[in-house]
Amino acid sequence: MLITTKRGKEGKTSISFNVQTGYSEATKRVGMLNSEQYAELILEGAAYRDNLDKTPLDDPDSYTTYVKNDVMGYYSYGEWAKDKSKTYDWQDVVFQRGPYRQADLQIRGGTANTKFFTSFQHLDQTGTVVGNNLQRTTGRLNVDQKANDWLDLGVSLSLSRTYNRRLPDDNAFSNPLQAIALMPMTPFTDPETGLQTGTPPGDVNIPVYYNPLLTVTYGRFAQDVYRTFGNTYFKAKLLPGLTFQTEFGLDYLSQNEESYFQSQTVRNQTRAVRGVGSNYGTFVANYNTNSYFSYNLKKGSHSLNTTLGMQYQQSQAKYNFTEGLDFPSNSYQKIASAATKSGGSSSQTDFRFLSYFLRANYVFKEKYIIYASGRIDASSRFGKNARQGFFPAASAGWIISNESFFEKLPVISFLKLRGSYGIVGNAEIGNFPQLGLFSGDAGYAGAAGQRPSQLSNPDLRWEQTAQLDVGLDFGFFDNRISGEVDYYIKKTDGLLLNVNIPATTGFGSLVKNVGQLENRGWEFVVNSQNLTGAFKWSTNINLALNKGKVTDIQGQIIEGGVSSMNRVEEGYNVGVFYTVEYAGVDPANGNALFYKNTKNADGTFDRSTTANYSEAQRVVVGDPNPDLIFGFTNNFSYKNFDLSVFFNGVQGNQNNIYGMGRYSSASMLYEDNNTIDQLQRWQKPGDITDIPQVRLYRVNGSQASSRYIVDGSYVRLRNVSFGYTLKGNQL
Repeated sequence: MLITTKRGKEGKTSISFNVQTGYSEATKRVGMLNSEQYAELILEGAAYRDNLDKTPLDDPDSYTTYVKNDVMGYYSYGEWAKDKSKTYDWQDVVFQRGPYRQADLQIRGGTANTKFFTSFQHLDQTGTVVGNNLQRTTGRLNVDQKANDWLDLGVSLSLSRTYNRRLPDDNAFSNPLQAIALMPMTPFTDPETGLQTGTPPGDVNIPVYYNPLLTVTYGRFAQDVYRTFGNTYFKAKLLPGLTFQTEFGLDYLSQNEESYFQSQTVRNQTRAVRGVGSNYGTFVANYNTNSYFSYNLKKGSHSLNTTLGMQYQQSQAKYNFTEGLDFPSNSYQKIASAATKSGGSSSQTDFRFLSYFLRANYVFKEKYIIYASGRIDASSRFGKNARQGFFPAASAGWIISNESFFEKLPVISFLKLRGSYGIVGNAEIGNFPQLGLFSGDAGYAGAAGQRPSQLSNPDLRWEQTAQLDVGLDFGFFDNRISGEVDYYIKKTDGLLLNVNIPATTGFGSLVKNVGQLENRGWEFVVNSQNLTGAFKWSTNINLALNKGKVTDIQGQIIEGGVSSMNRVEEGYNVGVFYTVEYAGVDPANGNALFYKNTKNADGTFDRSTTANYSEAQRVVVGDPNPDLIFGFTNNFSYKNFDLSVFFNGVQGNQNNIYGMGRYSSASMLYEDNNTIDQLQRWQKPGDITDIPQVRLYRVNGSQASSRYIVDGSYVRLRNVSFGYTLKGNQL
């Protein structure tokens, strides 16, 4: 893969200036209960508990009385009893319309020997969730110099600063999106103090959960990033057709993150009684060099291009952290002002890659194409017994439409048959997984100490993926209709996984090469010029169908995700959902039902249902990987006007919503506001529904199950752009 950037060009200096502005906002929100609906459900759940205990609903000790007074009454500051319909939609105060502004300036020009390109950009964007704002300023300069007939020189430099004011703390109960769980009768402000709900000196225990807006108002998290990209090269013509080029690049990152929580956030930040602040520093230096010979030969019907070279990459990252407590006031937010320096650390990590590569491309009569390449890559991330990997690739193509017999087929303007096979390696496993490591954090009672922290694996090697691809490129009617059809098979061997090992080793896991993975699929691209007159209309459609499965992980089973509902297992795709299968609701009593899915003697599954969750066995109930990924774009133009409309989507995958569903779609198991679909719950014998009866503080179908595995298919309007082009004489 080659990455190119804009360069200068010979001629008159050109200046381009572009300004754009707009806004972003959430277009689809989660449907939640209003105050009347919430009261209806929670009182219904309370009545169930009272009837179960044979307690009169108006008894002072009944659940119903408790819910009216100590839940809805208390968390509404007593307002619910006065106006039961008053609703506070917390999504209104956590979502916002986020404006953005961007300005770009580009200057390009040069002479026969010196060419330059420079650009400047400034972006100011506010997020769609409160508490987020990003500003980025970037400058770039590219200069190319022809020193003489045999030597070219060049330099590229990019400098940027990104300042990101984002949410100070994004754990489960302080993220603004968590506000949808708050009761709809809880006001945004404390009626006694006029401050945001939950702000001292008011009652900090209101709302039912921590008010995340307090973190937005009284917390601060600022990320300041400076990044420098630099690259220089020289290219020498050694002989006719033979050149040598060497490049050196630097990517340097300096990142500082500061956070401070005022005392008003003490319900969530328990140590912030007198303020708590932290400072994180990240410094990354990444060096890269390439040197290679290129030989190009064209003689008659023959064309040959070859490249031989090497590449070296070295990266070092340093991290530091410090924390302080007890500040004189909120005017002091730097660690130097903290009375207690409560924490601090520093660390460093490195990696290196060394590669040698050779590639050749041969074309005969502009009809027959053969390509071959080979790479030897060595990485510091692998064991001493398997540090290097060899990755060959080859491909061939036949441009059938250039054959003489194709002149009799004017309908087909282009036809190319191609095939390829290659192996690529994966080393994205972090640094030092192959080494036996010690940590120096085992100090005790003031005495320094160390401990073993990781077992070694000297045989850890590259994960390798071999891919076979067969494709057809086509064009019809002077390429007004064109496209591609591809079929591929990808087989991955030596998956790099963190696998469990016997506890007798003193460790829980070890990174190993375990197992194989296979993916097969089709890819289709169709381009069409539908109208080509004064009014132009073109269409692009792309489709990708993929089926994957794990073919071998040595019998191991790996689980993860929310409540360990994802699984890696032989015979299935990576990350399939593996949990109890939900069977709906018993019409007689409102109990949640589950399929037993126990194995019968003949190997079939028992599909009878049970209300006892522990009697049901877990099975594969869904797959997060889509069967189909697609996108389609329509472009229109008329005179100076242009319009582009882009849709994309996926089909055949499922999503897991149990993270939220176990609280907000759980038949009032807790006091969270619930999703609007809970109104369809079972209420009386004979009701047919898949929402169980509401039972306050009682589990009824809120366990991990396929109830919370939902269809993830979608079609989304991703982008619409409308433009008008001004001609030079209009400016």
